[in-house]
Amino acid sequence: MLPLSVTCLLLQLLPLVCTWGNDDCLRRKSTSIHKDGDMVIGGFFSLHTSLDLTGITHIKPIKEFFILQLMPFNYQTALAFIFAIEEINRNLHLLPNISLGYEFHNLLPSYWRLLESFFIWHTGQNEIPNYTCGRETKSVALLTGTSWATSSQIGPLLELYKFPQLSFDSFDPMFSDNGQFASVYQVASKDASLVHGMVSLLLHFSWTWVGMIVAEGHKGLQFVSDIRGEAEQNRVCIAFVKMISSAYASYFLHIEKNDIIAREVSPVYVVIIYYDTDRLNHVNHYIQLHFVTWKVWVTNSQWHADVARRNFILDTFHGLLIFSHHHEKISGFKDFIQKATPSEYPEDTLLSLLWFQNFQCSVTEFDCSLKNCTPNASLAWLPENIFDPVMSDWSYNIYNAVYAVAYALQEMSLQQIQTPPMENGGMFYPWQLHPFMKNIQFTSPTGEHVNLDLTRKVDANYDILNLWNFPEGLRLRVKAGEFFPHSPFGQHFAISEDMIEWATEIAELPHSSCSESCHPGFRKSLQEGKPVCCFVCTPCLENEIANDTDIEQCVMCPEQEYANIQRTRCLQKSVMFLAYEDPLGKTLAGIALSFTIITSAVLGLFVKHRDTPIVKANNRALSYTLLISLTFCFLCTLLFIGRPNTATCIPQHTTFAVVFTVAVSTVLAKTITVVLAFKVTAPGRRMRQMLILGAPNSIIPICSLVQLTLCGVWMGTNPPYIDKDAHSEHGHIIIMCNKGSLTAFYCVLGYLGSLALLSFTVAFLARNLPDTFNEAKFLTFSMLVFCSVWVTFLPVYHSSKGKVMVAMEVFSMLASGAGLLVCIFAPKCFIILFRPERNSLHGFREKQSRCLNIIFCRRQEGRKWIPLTHKETKERIEAHKENNKNLNRRMWELVALSTRARATVQEVLFNLEMQCHSEAGGWQAQRPLWGDMVLEGSSGPENCTG
Repeated sequence: MLPLSVTCLLLQLLPLVCTWGNDDCLRRKSTSIHKDGDMVIGGFFSLHTSLDLTGITHIKPIKEFFILQLMPFNYQTALAFIFAIEEINRNLHLLPNISLGYEFHNLLPSYWRLLESFFIWHTGQNEIPNYTCGRETKSVALLTGTSWATSSQIGPLLELYKFPQLSFDSFDPMFSDNGQFASVYQVASKDASLVHGMVSLLLHFSWTWVGMIVAEGHKGLQFVSDIRGEAEQNRVCIAFVKMISSAYASYFLHIEKNDIIAREVSPVYVVIIYYDTDRLNHVNHYIQLHFVTWKVWVTNSQWHADVARRNFILDTFHGLLIFSHHHEKISGFKDFIQKATPSEYPEDTLLSLLWFQNFQCSVTEFDCSLKNCTPNASLAWLPENIFDPVMSDWSYNIYNAVYAVAYALQEMSLQQIQTPPMENGGMFYPWQLHPFMKNIQFTSPTGEHVNLDLTRKVDANYDILNLWNFPEGLRLRVKAGEFFPHSPFGQHFAISEDMIEWATEIAELPHSSCSESCHPGFRKSLQEGKPVCCFVCTPCLENEIANDTDIEQCVMCPEQEYANIQRTRCLQKSVMFLAYEDPLGKTLAGIALSFTIITSAVLGLFVKHRDTPIVKANNRALSYTLLISLTFCFLCTLLFIGRPNTATCIPQHTTFAVVFTVAVSTVLAKTITVVLAFKVTAPGRRMRQMLILGAPNSIIPICSLVQLTLCGVWMGTNPPYIDKDAHSEHGHIIIMCNKGSLTAFYCVLGYLGSLALLSFTVAFLARNLPDTFNEAKFLTFSMLVFCSVWVTFLPVYHSSKGKVMVAMEVFSMLASGAGLLVCIFAPKCFIILFRPERNSLHGFREKQSRCLNIIFCRRQEGRKWIPLTHKETKERIEAHKENNKNLNRRMWELVALSTRARATVQEVLFNLEMQCHSEAGGWQAQRPLWGDMVLEGSSGPENCTG
């Protein structure tokens, strides 16, 4: 008793089984078709849908099976077989004296039935061999195919007789074993480039997340291995691989277990189907069960109708993309299809059965012949879901295989032309064909070059067909592209997207990826533990770009370019420097020229008033030197403005260092002169001699010589040079003067700072000296401004970039120079221009003489002033020195030397400031107003001696 599962299976197959009835007599006829000839070519074709019960029941092995239905689309292979033989028989140049016959059998997927068919074909007996005498076989070669199992099972049997076997299935590398399959020849071209073609299609549409449904078998496993490797190289990920077994029962009994379409693969919208020939319908049937209309199917074989021949409006395989071998059209085959009728081929019982099923025929009872069929019926009338008139890959291979046998027979006949003619129909041993089959090369009637040598076979070219099957039953295959692996790179793949009809529920180009594409400006970042197609998008770093989608690594822009904000392209960097055309450059250049003009005007003013006390009072030669050096300080800033070049780059900092050293050392000399003048308290001292000989003036050349030495060492070791900085300022290339040796630069700057600090210190100590013509306070304040500017400059300079850094350097030079100019010379210019009375010798002498006369040369008795003796004057001075420490100690020298060195006294009077007003104001409460008491002449204190 059959198990319950088998019973359920048979119930599901009942609609198919129940189609039997009036055609029982046709079905009982032999499924072996034979037509005699001088030589016969045999063939095994799978023409019926059948169900092998092996493995379903507990009885093993089992011989029982069901023949369910004739497959019209497979019957095309038998028609192609007949067409090729008839075409050769009509060819006067090919086997002109030999007629070819044919014999083919329906191949059932049962080991027992396979053996039975082989012995029937080989022995010509329909019963048990050796007990019934049958016809003698004339077969010279056998055509097999549609599965590895069939060819591999028949192959060893044929090898016993060295019988030539031609496989019309797709190319199988397993048959390359010459030891085991020495008599097997493959007609099809190699499929090694199929995986490359499919991956090229996936890449064209950016499908990087795909699934695979593969028929079980060694070819399916090899395909999975090959396409995995090709996909990984091109960053395409296989989401799943599902193997489909060969038995229909597995679908019905394990639907829930293998429901891969409805649940597991829902995120995947592109699925590759790899058919093994005899399992094609199994896979189709299984997918049709789930009625999936939202996926793109890509397959390696011609699509065939499913066993149920459904005629719904919607179809699962609408939009299917097929990689079919490229073949030229065979002329005459379409006419042959139209003329193939049961009356034309009465021996072909399968054709009669096909006619009965589709053209409303009835069957006579006595001879099982057809009657009352549709008049003038033709196979070309049938819809494509029943019979496809377009020659399939298998049919094309059968056509070439028949021609290969014919050409081999002709070659053999030409070599045996000297032997006696063959008797009894020209019988010979089929193994004699092997040398000719192995070396045969010919051009088929379609122009295709055919050879059976495995070492010389080339990869197949492919047409990419698109199945239009809406409404269901249309079955229109449209060529949408092609893949030629031997064409130059870039031309091997072509496809027209406008010719493609997608699946029913897909309105636009489908998208199938694990992660959304990374737009330009972003790169893919892989996620740990996930396939390479599952990633996140990360923005490119600064100055890196990604100008395409799904870039794995951003590209660094060249040094002279920079990335735009979107990080999609590199832009040319603009050259940046402190130019005269820039507003900042114009401003600084204007300021520099303005101060240069002002300094020159001050110098002219001092030269014009060179004999005035205020000019002479502080060593006018030093004043001239300071003004000239400041003029060059302002002018040297122009070297920093404009495009840097060798002529301006090298002297920039050396000129700045030397001229500012001269200016600062001049200030130091002026300050020391003032201090020395006030420190000389006794005649004949060494400091007085130094002051008279102008020793402070030697400070300028000494300090300048040290600075020149430092600059010389700098220029000799590592001088400045023109440099480009493409990184500090985004989008700009900064052209600047590289200082060369930073150590030398900071030594020069440090030396200049040391001089400035020393000048400030000395000036600060002399700030309280008398200030009528003494400039100690002004020098102190000027050096304070100078030091403040450069102390502030250092941090700001190092935090700036580009032309701002150069501008800060120029500004600091201008600010420090302007501080010296304004603080030292502005008060003097004010007196010269607006207070000329304070710059006269007479006024200064009158004021000083009156003060000295009143303080030291007179004493009041009542309302009269009585002159003091020399002794009384000396005593008053000493007493005043003790009581007032702020009294200028130079006063004693003024009084003591007045009678012996008149000129010296006058020089001292004009060169030193007497604190007359400040100190006399403290005494006004003890003495009356000065009145008109003025020393006569210019002798001043000389009257004190009387």
